[in-house]
Amino acid sequence: MSAKQEYRSRVYTDRPAYADFDAPAKFEAIKSIIAGKLIRYPKAICSYSGGADSDILIDLIERTRAMFPQLAPVKYVFFDTGLEMKATRDHVKDTAKKYGVEIVTKKPKINIIQAVRKCGIPFVSKIMSSGLSDWQKKGIPLSIAEEYNNAEDKAAKRKELKERYPKCESVINFLCCCNSAGEPRPNIQLVINSSKYMRDFIAEYPPDFQISAKCCDYCKKQLAHRVQKGYEVIITGERRAEGGMRSVPRKDNTALCFTETASGQYRLRPLYYVTDADKQWYKDYYGIRYSDAYEVYGLTRTGCCGCPISYRAVDDLEKIRPYEPNVVKAAWNIFGKSYIYRQKYNEYKAKRMAAEKGV
Repeated sequence: MSAKQEYRSRVYTDRPAYADFDAPAKFEAIKSIIAGKLIRYPKAICSYSGGADSDILIDLIERTRAMFPQLAPVKYVFFDTGLEMKATRDHVKDTAKKYGVEIVTKKPKINIIQAVRKCGIPFVSKIMSSGLSDWQKKGIPLSIAEEYNNAEDKAAKRKELKERYPKCESVINFLCCCNSAGEPRPNIQLVINSSKYMRDFIAEYPPDFQISAKCCDYCKKQLAHRVQKGYEVIITGERRAEGGMRSVPRKDNTALCFTETASGQYRLRPLYYVTDADKQWYKDYYGIRYSDAYEVYGLTRTGCCGCPISYRAVDDLEKIRPYEPNVVKAAWNIFGKSYIYRQKYNEYKAKRMAAEKGV
C-alpha cells in the first residue's frame, strides 16, 4: 500500500451489488433477501426499537410475509432500558396493532441507572468510550503517544511498549493511533485521534468521572443474547450510514448483511446498505409514520433517550422537554457529567481550530 493510498475496510471492499441500486430496486432486492432467509431459517427474532429504522424494517418484513404467505411469523421484541420516552412506548403499541403482530417488551436485570453507576457514562462514541475506559483502568500515561510518534522505528517502539505495558495492547493502539504491527493508522475510527484533539484535551482536562459504554451491554446486548437464544436468525436494523461501531467490520462480519455468529446462529441486517436517502424514499412511497418523537417533537434519531454518544443529545432533550419533562430530568441526572464534559471538549476543539487558522 502506497503512502498516498487510503486505507479501506471490508465495509467498502465487500459491498454486494445491490448496495448501489436505486431505492426502488434496492428494497426489492432486500425483500428477496428477507424471503430467502426466512424460508430457509423460519425461526427468526427481530429487535424493534420504535425508531425510524425499525419502522422501515418491520414494514419490509411484513410486506415480504404478505407476498409469501408460507413464511412463518417473526418474533418481535422491544428492549426497555428504563429510560424510554412515552412517545416510543406508545408507538411500539401502535405498530403492533398496525401490523397485527405482538411486540414483546423485555427489561434488563440491571437498568440504565444501575449500569451507569456500576460502570461509567458514555462519552462521544462507543469506540471512544471503550478506549478511554480502558485507558482509565490501565493507567497508561498519554505520553506513550509522543514516544511512538517520535520513534524512527515505530514497529520496534510498539513492541517495546507492549513489553512495558503487558495486556494493554488495545490501549496502546488506541493512544498511539497504530495497529498491532506498529503501523500508523491515524485515520480509522478505532483510535483516539478519530475525535480531533481528543488526546490533548484529556491531557489538559482529565475527566472527573468514569467513562464507559457498558450500559449498552447491560441494558440491551446481554438482554438480547438471553432473549435470542434458540432462534435461527436474529434480525436487526443496523445501517452502515449511521457510522460509529455499526460501520466497523467485526469478527462475525464478512458480507455484513447476512453472517453466521460464533454461536451458530445467523444475523440478518437487511438495512445495512440502505442510505438516508433510500430510507426517506421508502417512508414517502409507503406512507410510513414514525413515532411522535420524530413527527411531533422534531427528533431525527431516537435510540437510547439522552444517550451522550449522540452529539445532538442536549439539543434533542430540549425538543423533548415541552412534552416529557420528567424524561429530560432523568437523562440529565444520569448523563449530565458527560454532557458538560462534551461541551468543554467542543469549546476546546473550536479554540484549537481557530488558533490553527490564525483567527
